[in-house]
Amino acid sequence: MTNNQSQQIVNKAWNFAHVLRDDGLSYMGYTEQITFLLFLKMADELTKPPYNKPSIVPAKYNWESLLKREGAELETHYRHCLEELGKQPGMLGEIFKKARPEIQNPATLRRLIVDLIDAEKWSSMDADIKGDIYEGLLAKSAQESPKGAGQYFTPRELIKAIVDCVQPTIEDTVCDPACGTGGFLLSAYDYVVKHQGASLDKDQKKHLRTGFVHGGEIVPNTARLCIMNLYLHGVNADPCPIESGVDSLASDPGDRYSVILTNPPFGKKSSISIVNEEGELEKDEHAYERQDFWTATKNKQLNFVQHIKTLLKVNGRCAVVVPDNVLFEGGAGETIRRNLLKQFDCHTLLRLPTGIFYAQGVKANVLFFDGKPAQEKPWTKKLWVYDLRTNMHFTQKTNPLKRSDLDEFVACYKPGQINRRKETWNEKNPEGRWRVYEYEDLIKRDKVSLDIFWLKDKSLEDSEDLPPPDELAQEIADDLQTAWEQFASIAEKVKG
Repeated sequence: MTNNQSQQIVNKAWNFAHVLRDDGLSYMGYTEQITFLLFLKMADELTKPPYNKPSIVPAKYNWESLLKREGAELETHYRHCLEELGKQPGMLGEIFKKARPEIQNPATLRRLIVDLIDAEKWSSMDADIKGDIYEGLLAKSAQESPKGAGQYFTPRELIKAIVDCVQPTIEDTVCDPACGTGGFLLSAYDYVVKHQGASLDKDQKKHLRTGFVHGGEIVPNTARLCIMNLYLHGVNADPCPIESGVDSLASDPGDRYSVILTNPPFGKKSSISIVNEEGELEKDEHAYERQDFWTATKNKQLNFVQHIKTLLKVNGRCAVVVPDNVLFEGGAGETIRRNLLKQFDCHTLLRLPTGIFYAQGVKANVLFFDGKPAQEKPWTKKLWVYDLRTNMHFTQKTNPLKRSDLDEFVACYKPGQINRRKETWNEKNPEGRWRVYEYEDLIKRDKVSLDIFWLKDKSLEDSEDLPPPDELAQEIADDLQTAWEQFASIAEKVKG
């Protein structure tokens, strides 16, 4: 199957989404229903020649049981299938965990089953093609419903560049404790397949399929999209490699990993949902009291940084997307940065441009650091900073981030050869975006702030260089939002 054919299937599937949109189903909800049906169809195909595998789905809830029903009987049976399959073990049970039928019209459900899903031979497609089709649906879902997409979607071009820098191998175990739909895990998996796939022995192939990726996702609906995404790419493990519906920050899971790649959820506050005496849902803000954390804080992002340092093996590699406040916030933030620089080799910081995430108002960075054994001297010797933000303008619709936009950064990073790095910034080239800072200079900065920039913002000097009005308005709104959050945080501290 060609890329054009897989794109045709994505477009065909998406046309159904518009039909269901008229029935009140959200785009992400539609993708979820596709997940259920696609899994049942492929499970059915694997029981037939040339595969002839035993069915992992009980006969009374399989694909054939849906095909032979119509009307109200189909709708009732579909609901019953979802309920019962959610009780099954392994990846099957995780995909159908708390699944609910959202398609109200039996005729539409029948069309989806017969015209879209049953018309294709999914199991005969390469894993990459199946995965590309599913990734296409997830991308379209994020584009069409941006309000809810922040928790689902890290730009795939950014993920590819990060993975190209970290260079996972078949010897690794890769973890994303806030995995969303699985972008980082899949990119790491694909990287190994591309660079080592032809030379893997039987045990290595098994490890890649069953033990290479691990993840956690607190939202069950998002977790099922991730599990299906992994399944379509060839990952098939029991127990399921993705733990869903569990707060990753609640405790130290005990497991350690050689590679951690993650973009923890946006939003600063850590909270748990509770039901009050009136039966209403409330969020109870709290700080996590963990012995393995350097300090207690209510800041979710800072807690994730502490959680990640616990999960990382000695000599392991980590890349984590963090908002600006993690780099400059005082108090707990300063404590965490001091410890990170001392106990880990925190060697690289990528300042990301605005406008690349579906969620608005995000000013983020990628922090790269390596796990190290205990010692008295600080492990961080130099922090290399690449500024992809200043004078760079991206938007989701008119100028989305491309992998080529990150080529210079990856080249400067020198994957596997970071001791051979060279600055592009110097006094003769003040526009260079790649600059190094010594540990002694970092530790002297106010609050050990890593919010470092040196390039002149041309829009402040030349009105002709201003971004379009809509981008400018969004940047102003983003800055106001950040300022409001900082004032709110100060007000809370004063109250406390």
